[in-house]
Parts: sequence; C-alpha cells; structure tokens
Amino acid sequence: MVVTSLFFIWGFITVMVDALVPRLKAVFELSYFEAALVQFAFFAAYFIVSIPSGNLIARIGYKRGVVVGLLAMGAGCLLFVPAAGIRVYPLFLLAMFVLAGGITVLQVAANPYVAALGPARTASSRLNLAQAFNSLGTTIAPLVGAAFILGNTVLTSDEIGAMSPQAKAAYFAAEAGTVQTPFIVLAVILAAIAVGFALFKLPTILEGDGHIAGSYRAARASGALMWGALGIFVYVGAEVAIGSYLVNYFLELDVAALVRESPGLAGIAGFLSGGDFETFNVERLAGTFVALYWGGAMIGRFVGSALLQFVSPGRLLALFSGAAIALIALSVSSSGAVAMVAILAVGLCNSIQFATIFTLAIDGLGENTAQGSGILCTAIVGGAIIPPLYGLLADSAGVQPAFLLLTLCYGYIAAYGLWRARATPEAPIPEAHLVATTV
Repeated sequence: MVVTSLFFIWGFITVMVDALVPRLKAVFELSYFEAALVQFAFFAAYFIVSIPSGNLIARIGYKRGVVVGLLAMGAGCLLFVPAAGIRVYPLFLLAMFVLAGGITVLQVAANPYVAALGPARTASSRLNLAQAFNSLGTTIAPLVGAAFILGNTVLTSDEIGAMSPQAKAAYFAAEAGTVQTPFIVLAVILAAIAVGFALFKLPTILEGDGHIAGSYRAARASGALMWGALGIFVYVGAEVAIGSYLVNYFLELDVAALVRESPGLAGIAGFLSGGDFETFNVERLAGTFVALYWGGAMIGRFVGSALLQFVSPGRLLALFSGAAIALIALSVSSSGAVAMVAILAVGLCNSIQFATIFTLAIDGLGENTAQGSGILCTAIVGGAIIPPLYGLLADSAGVQPAFLLLTLCYGYIAAYGLWRARATPEAPIPEAHLVATTV
C-alpha cells in the first residue's frame, strides 16, 4: 500500500504537465512542435538520468532511492515559481527536466520493487495493480489542471499590447499564479511524503550497502530486456502524444458544439465538472474530457490485473495493442462524437501495456534487475521523441491524420507480446496463492 501510493503521485504530476502544453502554447504563441518541447524536456530526463539511477539504486537500495526521487521532484516543482514569475520558456523546460529526473529515480526504484514483492508468475498482475493507482492519479490530474491551469482565457499579443502598464502587470501576475499555486502545493506534499517514507519500515529486498550489485553489461545481454526497452519507448511515446494533444484535437472537433448537440456528452461533462461545465471556456471544457482517457487506463489496469492471473501476459498485451490500432483508425476515419469517443477509448487499451512490457522484460534478470530497470526507464525517453514527431506531422497534415503515426507504435508492441508469449513457458499458479491474490 505504501509503495503503491508512489504510483499515484507520479501519475498525477506527469499528467499535470500535459495541462501545461496547451497553456504554454497559448501564452507563448508556440507552434505544435515548439509546445511539444515541454514533453521533450520532461522525458529527456529519463534518457539522461535512468542509467545513473539504476546504479544509485543498486548502491543505496530501493527505499533510499525513493526518498531521493521524492525530494528531487519537490525541487522541480519549486522551480515553476520563478519560471512562471518571469515568464521565461527555457526556465519552464528546466523545471520540467528536474521534476522528471526525480520521477525517473522513483520509477527505477518502485517498478522492480513491486514486481519483487511476490511470486514471479504474478509479477505482471501485481505491477498492473500498482499502475492502476498511477492511473487514478492521471485521471484526477486533468480535472485539477483544467480548473487551475486552463481555467481562464489567454489573451493574444495584440490584446496584451493594448493594455495599460498596470493592467498588463496584473494580468502577468494572474497568469503566473495559475501555474505557481498547484506546484507549490505539490512541492510541500512531496517533501512530507519523503519524510514519511524514510521513517516507514519496508521489506528489504535490495539492502544497498554502498556496493553496486549486478552490472549493465550482464543486463544488456538479455534480448527480452532490450526488445522490451524498445516496447517501452514506443508505448510511452504513443501514450504521451495522445494525452498531450487531446485538448487540441477536441478543439478541432469543436467540442463545445458536440456537447451542445449530444445529451450523452453533456451528461459526461456535467458529471466530470460537478454540473457547471456551461460556465467553462472551450479549453477548460476540452481539458475536462481528457480525464476519460486516463480514467480508461485506470479501469483497464484493475481489470487487467485480474485477467493476468489467468491469461498469458504476452497474449493479453498483443490483444490490447491490436484494439488500440483499431480505435485510432476509427477515430482518424470518422468525425464528431465517434472520433472523440474512439480516441478516448485508446486509454483503456493502454492500461496494461507499460507494466506488462516491464515485467516481461526484467523476467529472470536476478541481481541485474536494478540495472535492467534503469535501461527500461531510459526508454521512457520515447515520450520526448515521438510527441514532437507527432507535432511536426500535425503541423503539416493536421492533428487528426497525424494519429496514424501511433499505429506503428502499437503494432510493434503487439509483435513483442506475441514473441514473449511464445518464448515464456506457462507455469501453473499455486492454488493457495491464486486464492489469496483473488481475495
């Protein structure tokens, strides 16, 4: 329960970053490609920090690694205060990098730790259950981001230029506050959790005696790990690209008109917003629906955690990836509410993919697991590479057709799942363990 709470925290913060993309695009009048640099700065940290994090965890242990990650995340949140105050875009990107560096350390420690807290046969199920609470955070975050970050209308350069100096100063202060307040609160919460986690007694799986256990060279010899790293790369890239551009996609679909014309969408908007969605500006209305994308991932992970007690992880991974391809194709080839609902349903298909790829990739690494986790978390840099590529395609072809790029990502994941299903022998689950985990 204690370790799973960490998954909620980093899921919440990661998706809060998504709310900044359309906000910064409007404030700094950026192209889609320039706005995607937010995600580039965030996920580039995984590429730079993951390998050192693996050695750090191997040296100091999982528990101390988690504390280091939490404190680094808090420092990153605090950097948003000066970045928003002086309105310098590169400083925003630096804050993103520091925040993501802390999340990287946290992921390198927490993912293999959860996988190790029980029999190897049910590691995928266990990690999917923990990732379900990650999705709970990603479901709540868009609602918070829509309320605090997307809650007011951004003025154009011409409108700002027509203001008096006093009005301009007041406007810039208000804009800074919309970003500063939620991240200051997050910094305080992260510091408190770091202290609590340091004091909590947890099972010792990797002691961390100052000496590095395992090696990267031995970990890299595993084909399952290296091909799994590519799977993590394309999965995170696809998931983040969709999440980052959903607001812009819904604006192109004219979400306000869709809600007015569809009682079903109006009912959903009312439920998500507490009934006051009619007072929202169009950006906030679009941002509210993003919660459904991440909510689908949460529901799918709870369901997937149960299914993985009985179904081969590789086969279930291939099935969910294939469904994602079909839904993207439906969204691209349709319009209106069908296109909107189809792309949101991809979140349900995303649900089990990260955790299942992760556990299939680290299976059998033994003392090299910390290094293997570092390699897999390095591959999360896909979230820095694929969204800008999507942004370039969206600038030239449009937001909707650009989604076809992501079907290639899910196609590879389906192939990896089928390969691992054939390569991994099915082991029976002990009856006592099956009963206990089901309860």
